[in-house]
Amino acid sequence: MAGSNTKFGSKMDAKVLKGLRAHAAREGRTFSAVLTTAAAQYLARATLRPAFRTAAREVLDDHAELLERLAR
Repeated sequence: MAGSNTKFGSKMDAKVLKGLRAHAAREGRTFSAVLTTAAAQYLARATLRPAFRTAAREVLDDHAELLERLAR
């Protein structure tokens, strides 16, 4: 990700932290890069327009049975 980097400290569930570190190692990326990507993706999903999120939820609810059958 482009931009300046700022060092910070925080606490995280030990299992989640271990999983992120393992993922970074498997991908050949730094922990910092994986954490930055994860946070950016989280923010992108969290800031979707409310109308879109509501509409998507309604479609998923309306077609839950069909989606469940397709998943099998």
